[in-house]
This record gives sequence, structure tokens and C-alpha cells, in this order.
Amino acid sequence: MRRDLEAGKKKKGQKENEYPWTLILTSVVIIITVIMGIAAFRFYRSGFTEETENKTYGRYYVMITDDRKSSFWQSVYQGAYERGLEEDAYVEMLGDNLSENYSREELMRIAISSDVDGIIVASDESGRMTNFIDEAVEEGIPVVTCYGDNSHGKRCSFVGISNYNLGKEYGRQVLKILNEEGHDMDPVKIVVLASAYAQDPGKVIFFSTIQDTIINEGEGNVKVDLSQVSINDSNAFAAEEAIRDLFMGEEVPDIIICMNELNTTCVYQAVVDYNKVGQVNILGYYDSDTIIRGIDRNVIYATVSIDTEQMGAFCIDALTEYNELGYTSQYFTADVKLINKDNVSAYLGGGEDDEETP
Repeated sequence: MRRDLEAGKKKKGQKENEYPWTLILTSVVIIITVIMGIAAFRFYRSGFTEETENKTYGRYYVMITDDRKSSFWQSVYQGAYERGLEEDAYVEMLGDNLSENYSREELMRIAISSDVDGIIVASDESGRMTNFIDEAVEEGIPVVTCYGDNSHGKRCSFVGISNYNLGKEYGRQVLKILNEEGHDMDPVKIVVLASAYAQDPGKVIFFSTIQDTIINEGEGNVKVDLSQVSINDSNAFAAEEAIRDLFMGEEVPDIIICMNELNTTCVYQAVVDYNKVGQVNILGYYDSDTIIRGIDRNVIYATVSIDTEQMGAFCIDALTEYNELGYTSQYFTADVKLINKDNVSAYLGGGEDDEETP
């Protein structure tokens, strides 16, 4: 018995001794990975002049996001890139030309260490991101937050959309659905899908505005059950799993409001897979080809289109003003448009529609 106790203590001691070494080894690997990323980025940066027809630009900006392959962020980047050329600045989607799949925080470290002239980052309100933003500013690198803000950090400007106007438009679309389908008796189950990683106070405004619009602008006694569900949308597979669970529940929502492109696409697919077309109304976000086709096929009720290229251009405007004047506007708000069955043909045909949300 005594030997067993001694053996147990010895084994426990070995595990305790192994823990610090595991932590140290992990930290070393992370440091080496980031150093390699910095070296690779500096090597790429040294050659970017030759890759752009030997033109030398006055400034070098980088854009950082976790979801740089999505059509949403590619469009934002395109707007920033084109405006950058007009302002004698070269804009790089940081990570596209690096061999490793670096996290947003690692890319911030690479950008700061490489002494770029400006950073555009899809941020959040986490303390870690605040520290990175503040460190960049202290190193003389202005930071613009785009789409996701960090109000506690020293960023020079935030480029996004009005959560109040957006919530009001979604609320009105909910009322339009209720009027068309005549839900008079049972409470209509409405679910808003929010990112589990979005620590943004603006999302509270968005949700409460939807609620207030339904109550204040609804005719008669509108009975709704409005709730919010956090979705792990760190990757497509995780989002699909979370949304599948929603459809496997006892009571499938009557209306699902999505707050990003990925969730809209996943809900669209789930409605088709579970034969819920005509039973579940989707209010989507963004205007990718897939989402537009979903509206055309009467699977998605409507979506809000953000002028993503304008958003990207505003990021460069903010950096240009700050670098030249030492200050810039705290907020830039991109335009949004509603796309539904009434005007979707204009988007399918490549046309334009000038109707904007109020």
C-alpha cells in the first residue's frame, strides 16, 4: 500500500514537472512560427515593388481578417486596394502570401514587427486585440478597425455600418413577413444568429432595435418570440454543425435572421436539406452569388447588401487623412441596400438598384 502511494506521488510529481516544459515548448513553437512569418513577410514585402510593375508607392498598408477568403472580405479588400492606388499606397491582404495559416493576432504581431505604414483589421472588443492595437499605435502605426470595432483601443477610426438602421430594416422585414403570412394566433418564433466571438456592443443595439421596431410599427397585437442564438462561426464546419442543431430541435424557428455571410449560406443550405422551404423565412446578410440565387429561388426572403468596396475605400480614406493631418473622423458608415424578390433580377443581371434602407 505504501509503495502504491509513493508510486502515485512520484507519478504525480513527474506530471507536475512535465507541465512547465510543455508550456515552454508550446510558447517556443509559437514564437518561432511568428518569427518565420515575419521573415517571410519581410522577404515578400521587399519584392512587392517588382511585382507591381516596378512602381514605388509612398505607403504600405495591410488588411487583417480571419476570413480573408470569403467573398465579403475579398470585396472589401478590392475597394481598399483600388482606393490605395489612387492615394499612392499599396494595400496587402496580409496572410495571402504566407505559407502558414496565421491567426488574426499572429498577423497583428507580424504587421507591427514589420513596421507597416497602416493596419486595417477586422477587430473585436477583446482585451488581447486592444493590446495589439495600442502597441501598433505606440509604434507609430495607425490602425483602422473595419466591420468589427475595438472601442477601448487607440484605433484612429472605425469603418462599419449603422446597427440601428440595420436592425430597423430587419424589423420591418419581419413585419412584412407576418403581414403576408397572417400569423395572428400563435407567437412567431424568431431567432437572431449572432457570432459567439463577436464582443460588439453594437449587436445589442441591433437586437433591441429589431424588437422595438416589431412592437412599435406592428399593426394590432403582434405576437412574437424573439431570441438570440450564439453560433460558433470560427469556420464553416462549426457553423454548419451549430445550425444543424437548430433544425434538429423540437421547434424550428419561423424566421431566422443572419448577421454574416457564412451563417446566411449555412441556413440556406439547411432549409433545403431539411425540406423547410416555405416554412422557414431567412433574412440574410450580404449579396454573394449563392445568397442572390437563394432569393431568386424563393428560399431566402431578403438580404441586406453592404457596399463592401465603399467600406474598403473608407478605410484608406481614414488612414490617408490620419497620416497627412494627424486626425480623422472617428466613424465612417458604409451604405446598405435591401435585396428581395422585387429587385433581385437587377442583381442577377448585373444591374444596379438605387433603393437604400432608411
